[in-house]
Amino acid sequence: MIADLAKELGLGPEQVSRTLTLHEGGATVPFIARYRKEATGGLDEVQIQAVLDRAAEIEELEERRAAVVRSIEEQGKMTPELAAAIRGARTRVELEDLYLPYRPKRRTRASMARERGLGPLADLMWRNEPVPGGDLRTLAQRFVDAEKGVPDVAAALAGARDICAERVADDANLRSMARAMALARARLRSVAKKKDLGPSKFDAYRDHDEQLAGAPSHRVLAILRGEAEEQLRVRIELPDDQIARALEARVVKKPSPFAAELAAAVADGWARLMGPSLETELRTSAKERADAEAIEVFGKNLRHLLLAPPAGGRRVVALDPGLRTGIKLAAIDETGKLLATATLYTERSPEERARAGETLRRILDGHRPEMVAVGTGTGGREAEAFVREVLGAAGSKIPIVSVSEQGASVYSASEVAREELGDLDVSLRGAASIGRRLQDPLAELVKIDPKSIGVGQYQHDVDQALLKKKLDEVVCSCVNAVGVDVNTASPSLLATVSGLGPALAKKLVAHRDRHGRFRSRQALLEVGGMGPRTFEQAAGFLRVRGGHPLDDSAVHPERYDLVARMARDVAVSVADLVGHGDLVRRIEWRRYVGPDLGEPTLQDILAELLKPGRDPRGDFSAPAFREDLRGLEDVKEGMVLDGVVTNVTAFGAFVDVGVHHDGLVHVSQLAARFVKDPAEVVKVGDRIKVKVLSVDLARKRMSLSVRALLAK
Repeated sequence: MIADLAKELGLGPEQVSRTLTLHEGGATVPFIARYRKEATGGLDEVQIQAVLDRAAEIEELEERRAAVVRSIEEQGKMTPELAAAIRGARTRVELEDLYLPYRPKRRTRASMARERGLGPLADLMWRNEPVPGGDLRTLAQRFVDAEKGVPDVAAALAGARDICAERVADDANLRSMARAMALARARLRSVAKKKDLGPSKFDAYRDHDEQLAGAPSHRVLAILRGEAEEQLRVRIELPDDQIARALEARVVKKPSPFAAELAAAVADGWARLMGPSLETELRTSAKERADAEAIEVFGKNLRHLLLAPPAGGRRVVALDPGLRTGIKLAAIDETGKLLATATLYTERSPEERARAGETLRRILDGHRPEMVAVGTGTGGREAEAFVREVLGAAGSKIPIVSVSEQGASVYSASEVAREELGDLDVSLRGAASIGRRLQDPLAELVKIDPKSIGVGQYQHDVDQALLKKKLDEVVCSCVNAVGVDVNTASPSLLATVSGLGPALAKKLVAHRDRHGRFRSRQALLEVGGMGPRTFEQAAGFLRVRGGHPLDDSAVHPERYDLVARMARDVAVSVADLVGHGDLVRRIEWRRYVGPDLGEPTLQDILAELLKPGRDPRGDFSAPAFREDLRGLEDVKEGMVLDGVVTNVTAFGAFVDVGVHHDGLVHVSQLAARFVKDPAEVVKVGDRIKVKVLSVDLARKRMSLSVRALLAK
């Protein structure tokens, strides 16, 4: 398996073998990628995950192979040739094709024909050999038996044809040939289920026809959603006549009295059995392919969103907009602790708006925030205008930042929110979440089901188990790439750290609440359940400020002695070495190379000593939107606007230009050159300038272009 896996993934056998050994020993993907580079030859997280995923798929195939062998042997039908073919099957499809004739079936027309004693006649028909005496009807007459349900020659021949038809459908070689032809020529066809449908999001697919193999994932998922919502009738159309002729040419090889009967059996075997089965298989395969592509897009978008630059430890007043129900306000301190809440009614009457202004001024004066965060939901522009009005009257220059509130309502009603803000009304929890999201997007967003964050494509239509697996991997990767302050992190954030999990995360927080802040990484071993193995996996990703000089860095405790050696060699203490570039650059790293310590790890350590605890997310800057644009109706064709990419799909990118309705930059408008994959040129969080191509107020759609600006 290791040799095959290495060849398939373009890796060395030792890389694969050591990766699997580390994983089997309990090592996590982030730990292996960061702290075992010498063992794996420097594989990154994507490569390591690919090794583990393919190894799991191969193990599943081997388990299925063993089950197939057992089943056939129990039936007493295993032959040396069949056993060799099963051993040689490289894919699940090949294996299942071989097993198909032996798979337990419900009673079929063929099985009933065998029960009536027509198997020998079918064997003669299948061999397509000359009939002794040359009289087909005389031969078939021997199988007529009214008591067995074969009243005449026609019934005997029909039963034999049914048996041969099933043989055609079950033959692995014939099925493989037909599948190849179907894959090459199958078409995805959709038509409107009802002719009197009004305008809908499925208009483009009311009479749609394209080659299945070339259909992009978003189109496949859109069409299947239209079918699920009973708007479309969908069919995978196969080249029936071509495949039937090819099957007949393979089966009916020589003239005989049985040729016509066998040809009819082949046609029936394709039309009634193999064709529908392959259509279902191709539909399933197309869905799986579309799911995989959509999940990959979702994962990339989520990664960019989670790694968005944080505003950091700044006091924030956050507003969750609302028109009829009022604006929910939460003031939070530098650590995200709740300071004050209020509900501001600004749109119902001038008197209430004035009172709301006084309340906001009082909170701003009392808590002195460095930023005001306003959610992007309904009423967001009105809320921003209200805040600007209050700040302007007070002569304040506090920046106002638009913050996506996707998922905030989900968080508000969650168990996590009840544990964190149990005394707070559900409607106000969303405001607190918006403020914390501005301070640290990663720390806040990990509390929300990633599917609710709104950066995916057809996330409710794809395989939910695969989606969850992918998104969990992305969250874990991002959290461990950034590192977590063990003295401030929530249980939700700690649970995603390498080696921890929800139960141990809660124990860490409980220990912190009971005994006070952790003074060092070593103190983590005092927590019940934090054994040496778990500590090894987690310690490098947990940060402790104020302890050992390296406790607030990504240097693993297993390398503290090495750094102490380096410090002695340049005649300083570890504390003096950390963060001092001139001293770090004097270190001759080659002196420290050993059997399990090579250049990759040493370079990581030196980089960390130069900038200990560096945050890979970059510096925060608030997006600047035009203040004169309140809603979509204010946007006009030809305007050039600043925007922020909020979602990237297979067909383009959605951009927030500050009017609470994201516009679409179609893939054809993303650059002056041809772009196959939008992710090549933009990612979630990018600041871009766009030109408005069109505005559809009825459908609340806006078409934008980057290309139109580049053309100048």
